Amino acid sequence: MSADDLSILAALDKEYTDHPEYGVLKLIFVLKRDHGIEIGKDRLRTLRRVLGLETIYPKPKTSVPFIGHAVYPYLLRDYRITRPNDVWGTDITYVRIVGGFCYLVAIIDWYSRYVVHWELSPTLDIPFCLDNITRALETGTPTIHNSDQGSHFTSPQYTDILKGKEISISMDGRGRCMDNIFTERLWRTVKYENIYTHGYATINEVRDGLTRYFRHYNTSRPHQSLAYRTPHEAHYQT
Repeated sequence: MSADDLSILAALDKEYTDHPEYGVLKLIFVLKRDHGIEIGKDRLRTLRRVLGLETIYPKPKTSVPFIGHAVYPYLLRDYRITRPNDVWGTDITYVRIVGGFCYLVAIIDWYSRYVVHWELSPTLDIPFCLDNITRALETGTPTIHNSDQGSHFTSPQYTDILKGKEISISMDGRGRCMDNIFTERLWRTVKYENIYTHGYATINEVRDGLTRYFRHYNTSRPHQSLAYRTPHEAHYQT
């Protein structure tokens, strides 16, 4: 992939983070106006497919359904979350580095917004997701685990870990970003407060930078929705 393509993908990432409702024509206009990028419809569509982006629901190509894997219903539409470790949400996003991307998975507690655990990988192979849930479960056990319908989270390797802990499995409806809104908000926060401002070159730089950021996010950064407590305070002192 050329440096020009990577530059356009970075601009697309920012626009989709802010405006997932934009279609092709509006994106062409905004990319030219705000980023100085002139691009035709065919090339834009090609690059959108690289990231798996779709209008309304911005989803990098990190979660691809796998025919044959079981899909579970969404359990949280009318569910009232009342305590830490009631509902955990997980998702995968990508982080741009020099010459390509690496991949970030995290588990967030929906009550406290606490990032329970996260992992990085240079590829989208499943082991980093299995490592993430295994390490997270060393700290607690949720009542419900929510994810999208991607092959990582529908894989029996993953769901068997949850079943072994008698955790109820919930999955977003296809194309419904609001079903996993807390994790989507986490990605926006992480990207704007850390990833976009640092421009990491290597996966090791990403790992070091995110280690510092998630420590700040959990223990120092006040959240308005938590009455200005930190996630750590809401998670462990409720």
